[in-house]
Amino acid sequence: MYICPLGFNFLCTMKSTKLSRSLTIFFVSFFILLAAVFSGFYYYHTNVSKKPNVAIQSQPGQTIRPFSFINQDGDTITKKDIEGKIVVVEYFFTTCQGICPIMNDNMFTVYEAFKAYDDVVILSHTVDPKRDTVEAMKAYSLKYDADPKKWMFLTGDKKKLYDQAYFSYGLTTANESAENIDEDFIHSNVFVLVDKHGRLRMHLNKDGNPVPYDGTDEESVARLIEDIHEVLKED
Repeated sequence: MYICPLGFNFLCTMKSTKLSRSLTIFFVSFFILLAAVFSGFYYYHTNVSKKPNVAIQSQPGQTIRPFSFINQDGDTITKKDIEGKIVVVEYFFTTCQGICPIMNDNMFTVYEAFKAYDDVVILSHTVDPKRDTVEAMKAYSLKYDADPKKWMFLTGDKKKLYDQAYFSYGLTTANESAENIDEDFIHSNVFVLVDKHGRLRMHLNKDGNPVPYDGTDEESVARLIEDIHEVLKED
């Protein structure tokens, strides 16, 4: 224990005060530095190192093709009507008794989640336009009380519908199609996500591989809804 010499109390007090002040400055500086390091570490792991969960699948500069189809109200719908919007796409047919009812029940879940959003729409294309007339599509849409401005059931020329599926949405490859359009038939369970810039998006799994959205699987559809919320945050 240090004992201050007699008569030097004032000097000893000054030394003690300076020492305390130095220790205070040291510890304050240390904790500020520690906080800065922690903040930098946290920012890196939450913003820099974290990969986006919704990858862009389109090639640079590539967007969906222009199109012109007819909705359930008999109105012409073109690419212009969906510009600047997030779009969920499917192909189905109204007389389908297999996967289509399951897909559209799940699509209804998507519709309910975003029907209050002006910048999210659904395009449900028919693969059987010969049977799926405007009247048939209207009757089918009423099962889901679908707002035609939010959930559009589209019919039109079969070749144009199929070309859009092949070349815009990648539902299947064009070389898998039949040479005769009358014999061609698409039957896909996939929901396609298109962002505001007309680019295809897809969920990345934990290994960083893109995974299609399965319209027959509730878990996959829930993931799609989460990913739409993520894409909505983008410019």
